[in-house]
Amino acid sequence: MKEFNLTSEENLIESILIVDDQPANLRVLSKMLEGRNYKVKKASDGESAIMAAQSQPPDLILLDILMPNMDGYEVCKIIKSDDKTKDIPVIFISALSDVFDKIKAFEIGGIDYVTKPFQEEEVLARITSQLTIQTQRKLLAKERELLEKEHQLLRKEIRQRKEAEAILYQSRALISSILNASLDGIAALEAVRDTKTGKIIDFRCIVVNPVTAQIFNSQPEDLTGKLIFKKFINKIKPELFTAFIQVVETGKSLEQDIKYNHKNEQKWFHYIAVKLGDGFSVTVRDITVRKKLELKLSKLATIDGLTGVYNRHYFNNILTQEWERNCREKQYLSLILCDVDYFKPYNDFYGHQKGDSCLIAVAKTMNNVVKRSSDILARYGGEEFAVILPNTPKEGAIKIAENLREEIEKLNIPHAKSNISEYVTISLGVASIIPDCESSIESLIRIADNALYFAKENGRNQVKFYNHEELEIRNKND
Repeated sequence: MKEFNLTSEENLIESILIVDDQPANLRVLSKMLEGRNYKVKKASDGESAIMAAQSQPPDLILLDILMPNMDGYEVCKIIKSDDKTKDIPVIFISALSDVFDKIKAFEIGGIDYVTKPFQEEEVLARITSQLTIQTQRKLLAKERELLEKEHQLLRKEIRQRKEAEAILYQSRALISSILNASLDGIAALEAVRDTKTGKIIDFRCIVVNPVTAQIFNSQPEDLTGKLIFKKFINKIKPELFTAFIQVVETGKSLEQDIKYNHKNEQKWFHYIAVKLGDGFSVTVRDITVRKKLELKLSKLATIDGLTGVYNRHYFNNILTQEWERNCREKQYLSLILCDVDYFKPYNDFYGHQKGDSCLIAVAKTMNNVVKRSSDILARYGGEEFAVILPNTPKEGAIKIAENLREEIEKLNIPHAKSNISEYVTISLGVASIIPDCESSIESLIRIADNALYFAKENGRNQVKFYNHEELEIRNKND
């Protein structure tokens, strides 16, 4: 049996569990994934899927919804309620294409949703994205575990230094050798107090090791005895000076991460400050590599792998936040849902590679139109996109939607299979609500989805708007 080294990023991607009651679907997906060197497990019903996931948890689950006895929703609920399997990402692959089926899938813990009939490239792109996130999470967890062990050693070392303070003061040669050998920045500072009030006004450097001196672009001997601490801290984060005073006055240790531009490079440092006599000692560690890994993970978790705009998961989170904020502030919250017209015929005629290029071009153009930092453009699913517009009433939302429609049309992307134009176009539905206790996020999505449906039913390549009243009238007429 082949052994895997968990420190290797490539080996973190191992197995995928496919759950589908249709043997044909299992064969197609298995062949596709095994061709990409994934380890594939199969289950034809919900009970066997749960047993397989619990006995040997896979790295990812592809889950059908419509199955006998136990549907995919129930399977996902059970998997997410088990501590052993709750962190396994679940991608739903289903013939159900209604927006409410998709919403339900995300609400119970699904990380993504692919509509049947699926495209191989899209499924592989979504799997790759989720497995990359899992890989980064495992690497980050290992890094944090190692960092925690190192922190424990650091805390133990600091306690030992504090207990042996008197001895260390008499053995300066020993202290010097320890400091010079440390890979962390270490310094000891004593309080400088106002002679009248007794309050601390600065700190004088007593001991500084070479690593700490490098941060100041100096040699240790040039810093010893100098009053430079307050001036230096004020350049980074002025409120930290008060925090260090509290370490001395209360005896309570201080531990934080800080960002600092060192030699024209943005770096992150983790420090621990401990009371030492009438002053404190501080240990500083460069954690730039870990921080960059965390930022990379954060980006992977929020960005759609194909188009580069925000993904559906991030859209759901931001929409919830903006709904609550606009509800408090009694401001309009608008939502645009849009769909690339006749995209399936486009894919069938030009091929999936051209289809991907089309979606990338559409997303890039829309992103140039949605300019405010508070506005969010996200890939809603397949060829669908969504735009969240906080503090934006009807008129502004319709104007942005119309700009989006015009800019996509100006791309002049040929579309020989469109029934309305020789070029690629989009249809858009707009909804605008002042959130309150009588409405809900689902109602905003439903209104925008109805408006989009109406735009497509009435000829496409157009913008349609609904508010609460218009939707109620239309529903009665229907």
